[in-house]
Amino acid sequence: MNHEALIQLRRKFHQIPEIGFEEYKTQALILDTVGTLNQERLTVTKWRTGVIVKVDGKSPYTIAYRADMDGLPVQEETNLPYRSLHEGAMHACGHDLHMTIALGMLDYFSENEPPTSLLFVFQPAEEGPGGAKPMLESGVLDKWKPEEMYALHIDPNLPVGTISTKAGLLFANTSELFIDFKGKGGHAAYPHTANDMVVAAAHFVTQLQSIVSRNVDPLDSAVVTIGVINGGTKQNVIASGARVEGTIRTLSMEAMKKVKQRIEALVKGIEVGFSCEATIDYGSNYCEVNNDAALTQAFIDFSEDQPGIQFVHAKEAMTGEDFGYFLKAYPGLMFWLGVDSSFGLHDARLNPHEEAIGIAVKHMCSFLNQKQEG
Repeated sequence: MNHEALIQLRRKFHQIPEIGFEEYKTQALILDTVGTLNQERLTVTKWRTGVIVKVDGKSPYTIAYRADMDGLPVQEETNLPYRSLHEGAMHACGHDLHMTIALGMLDYFSENEPPTSLLFVFQPAEEGPGGAKPMLESGVLDKWKPEEMYALHIDPNLPVGTISTKAGLLFANTSELFIDFKGKGGHAAYPHTANDMVVAAAHFVTQLQSIVSRNVDPLDSAVVTIGVINGGTKQNVIASGARVEGTIRTLSMEAMKKVKQRIEALVKGIEVGFSCEATIDYGSNYCEVNNDAALTQAFIDFSEDQPGIQFVHAKEAMTGEDFGYFLKAYPGLMFWLGVDSSFGLHDARLNPHEEAIGIAVKHMCSFLNQKQEG
């Protein structure tokens, strides 16, 4: 695909964002695009709303490349002519670029036999509830048994032409957090006859702030953020229920366990102190993205030698990514791709520079072309 074809494909994806495991139009567009390619060395497999494409190479040694597919429940605010056509959904994390880059690579290798076999994995539900873990558990990849696996993520904070990564820990362990408080409602004029769950939830959120500052090793890192509080129905009715929703991010599993233990202890205290009941749901949990040291160094060495590429050594980020599950199964790495947007990931105004698509396709095709078995 030439530059213009890649841009138009990305814009088609951008207009049809779909939430995790609902990527039916997205899957169809991927399959339609793959269907236009030279089929001589391709094998196409569907998994739920995902797609897997095998490219036969000169060697049976198999290298996998993953692109995530889903959008976010965000109302787009870009006013672009190709903005989302789906109310309340947007590709606000760059997965439209991720898929386009993978298809650009796939187009190239459908015409140019790679030195190793390649496996392009279009994975649904990265944003939630998580597609990598169930894909691995399904065994759909077992017949190919990739020896290595790679992926990228756009970075709005880096200039176009920049690639960034590091060996070892790149992204954090993450867990969702949902807590429901249940008490007894009543009339606002008779608080002594009720158990106010708005007050209970407010006390919990305040107490929560002490966990990172007083329970996590200061040489470790953790973040606990409450993004949603819901409770009550009317200004003169004492709420019988309240719900808080948030996220936990840690750089170590030890810190994750500690944070959850402290949350559970605080919730028990709220139950006693406010004569209520509470339930905790941790929702989706993603493990850390841990890049293989040797493969990452080889990728860095290659990237630093490429004209037009500015390589930057990355730092750990509290970003969550279920690609970490793949890296527990196969050695590999994830890297950042600069797209230079004024607005960040998950922002309703995210507008990546599309020139980054062709840069990434060329870079990864060149990288995979020089890879040899082992």
